[in-house]
Amino acid sequence: MMTSPTTAGSMSGAKIAAAPSAVLIVYAGALLQGMTLVSFPTVSALLKQTLALSDADYGAIFLPQVALAIVGAVAGGALARMIGLKALFALALAANATSQALLAGTNFVSPSGGVDLLLAGTASLGLGFGLIGGPINAYPGLLFPHRSQTAIVAAHSLIGLGLAIGPLIAGPFIAAGTWFEFPVGLSSACAIASTAALLIRLPQPATPAAADETKATRPAASPIFWLFAAITVIYAFAEGTFSSWAVIFLRDSKGLPDMTASFALSAFWGSLVAGRLLVSVLIVRVPAKIIWVSLPVLMIAAFWLVSFADSAATGIGAFAVAGLACSAFLPLTISLAVDRFPDNVAWVSSMLIAALMTGVGVGSWLVGGLQSHLPLDALYRWSSLYPILVLALARFALDSSRGGDRRPDQSVAAETIGPP
Repeated sequence: MMTSPTTAGSMSGAKIAAAPSAVLIVYAGALLQGMTLVSFPTVSALLKQTLALSDADYGAIFLPQVALAIVGAVAGGALARMIGLKALFALALAANATSQALLAGTNFVSPSGGVDLLLAGTASLGLGFGLIGGPINAYPGLLFPHRSQTAIVAAHSLIGLGLAIGPLIAGPFIAAGTWFEFPVGLSSACAIASTAALLIRLPQPATPAAADETKATRPAASPIFWLFAAITVIYAFAEGTFSSWAVIFLRDSKGLPDMTASFALSAFWGSLVAGRLLVSVLIVRVPAKIIWVSLPVLMIAAFWLVSFADSAATGIGAFAVAGLACSAFLPLTISLAVDRFPDNVAWVSSMLIAALMTGVGVGSWLVGGLQSHLPLDALYRWSSLYPILVLALARFALDSSRGGDRRPDQSVAAETIGPP
């Protein structure tokens, strides 16, 4: 979830750049975003059991999340102009709070009512994820105008940290049989953060946040943009297959304990964050395109490693490799696409985030539907076709950029290395 940082040219933004309360709420919002995103996969095995969900039913719960994330991402720019960046930030956090309240509520109703709450919860989570993109990308640069690249990396690293620690925090609640207390706590934290966002003084951008979207028809009419969008969707199939099914795969297919499955999911997200930080250092010396095409090769190996995992060590290790393989592929894709359309940064970034959510949701749903024909370990091996196809499309994308286009700016690529 990345766009280039908003230029902070106003004096008001500079004056409150070091305000601890403003810094705290922005970065706390990033951490909470990561934790809410991973909440549903973390308790997936319990949801299947208590709500009597089939694999196909579980895969389908992500479709509302995809739809509302796309709506939020596309509408976020217009809403920022209408209600302001602060109100948009608070609205996104409120949507996340609602999603966690609905998730917890599934424990206290009938299975049929629980399914309805579950679908509403994933829809609300998708909306929050789509809406928060603008504020999370704009505020770090406004708070730290002289260190905007570092500030952006820190914000997205905290999203990844939330993804990594969420399953670890939920683990004891799951073991104690009170899993619903985890989303209740998250809902309360998000509600407090939403209220604080409205009360705390936050900087305002000197220019409209979506000023660079006025020429959005140019990338929309370009085949190269849709090639990058296709690459993002197919990559998201791979990421969604790794992350959304990790707990169910290790618990149901491999017979490993719930805690081990939660650790494996945390290893995936933790390795993803570590990989992005590593690439942010490597990219100073290694061309972005070389790293970009190397990561799908590692994804292929990770799918096969995951499929043969049969112990706590191999399961956690395989998903750690998968996280490393996925780590910087999305931010580098966005960086390369933005470099191709430098006058349409916000529109291109938002649309690629929408493409990511489409791929994650549809990919998770496909795995659920295909399990009536193939076991999960075989589906993981067949999923190695995703990065193979990504490599083929990436070759076309790189070939199209040779010649007249300028080389991607390494600093731009570095600053977008952050979790989705």
